[in-house]
Amino acid sequence: MVSHQVTKFANGLSARLATRSRHVCTFLGAGVSSACGLPDISDLQRQVLNGLAGEQNAAFQGQLWGRNLEQALSRLRRIAALLDNETDQVDGLTRPQAAALDREVCRLIVAALDIAGTDLVPMLRFAAWAARADYHLPIELFTVNYDLLLETALESLGVPYFDGFVGSLRAHFRTELVEAVAGDADDWLPSFLVRLWKLHGSVHWAWESDPRNEVVRLGTSVSDAEPAAIYPSDAKYDESRRVPFVVLQDRLRRALHHPETLMLISGYSFGDDHLNEMLFDAARHRPRSELVAFCFDVVPHELAERAVVTPNLQVVAPKEAILGGVRAEWEPPEDASPDLWTNDGFGLGSFGNLATFLARSSPPQDELESRLSELLAKAAADVNA
Repeated sequence: MVSHQVTKFANGLSARLATRSRHVCTFLGAGVSSACGLPDISDLQRQVLNGLAGEQNAAFQGQLWGRNLEQALSRLRRIAALLDNETDQVDGLTRPQAAALDREVCRLIVAALDIAGTDLVPMLRFAAWAARADYHLPIELFTVNYDLLLETALESLGVPYFDGFVGSLRAHFRTELVEAVAGDADDWLPSFLVRLWKLHGSVHWAWESDPRNEVVRLGTSVSDAEPAAIYPSDAKYDESRRVPFVVLQDRLRRALHHPETLMLISGYSFGDDHLNEMLFDAARHRPRSELVAFCFDVVPHELAERAVVTPNLQVVAPKEAILGGVRAEWEPPEDASPDLWTNDGFGLGSFGNLATFLARSSPPQDELESRLSELLAKAAADVNA
């Protein structure tokens, strides 16, 4: 019977990560934040519903019928954008009611994603790996999460990064800097700057109407009085307010189609058809690139179907893997580190284990290591307090 070897896969991945000419990217989903103690999508939706009272609760449950949290929020914004006056209704909601419900849902999301008291250890190790990396091209971190875990970890370690915005208190999005490629002398930023791209917005992005209609990044989470700019709604906003989402998704597309890209996917359940197609299309058309999906549990059906016919789309899960188009179980290793093999299964589907593996794969830097050790000790103490 065919089986896959844990140590062979891990050694191969380490070798590819050590190749400086590789264009290394990561794609992080809600499972990453869940590993640090934040709610996953289903728990977040439950917390939002529990926080809504009376008519707003009933109205939002109606919006959730056949939709997920992001789709329901998108529909609310579509309703508010389509209604011409304050008395017309769609789904029993007027424009003011839809806008008010939008604000309240966003307030509850922001509150639920407060990172105070979370376990920052996995994200600190991940940030340390990103800081140590020394590739010809910058590391690009793509995420669909709204929380501030990544920013907090990077800033705690003093890692310089660029997220598309320039400024501190009300930072403005700079399309030309996001779209720049190596060779664009005027707009290309140094490779040592980690790129952080938040595809679905953030709890500290806000819609700004005055003096210009645009999305801005605040120095802290948005206030309760305004909706956060999370999830790229398909409502017909002014083009300037859609710019971050459109530009960042295009950034993902171009990163995926760059020759010899290595994309590590963690914590993502493959529930977004649009993003899935971008990932699958790149794997199909760029055979010298490689996508590695780390699954926490079972392999999603559509992902498995694609991987068995796309050799450079690799999928690893606790009990099985799809490598080179071959789907087979893991052969239990005789001797493997705890992050590679745990609970009788392959361990890198857990973001905490993956972060440990990545941190171990890059050479240490004295000043960074000292700071990391201090932060890890403090984070561990806070969690155990």
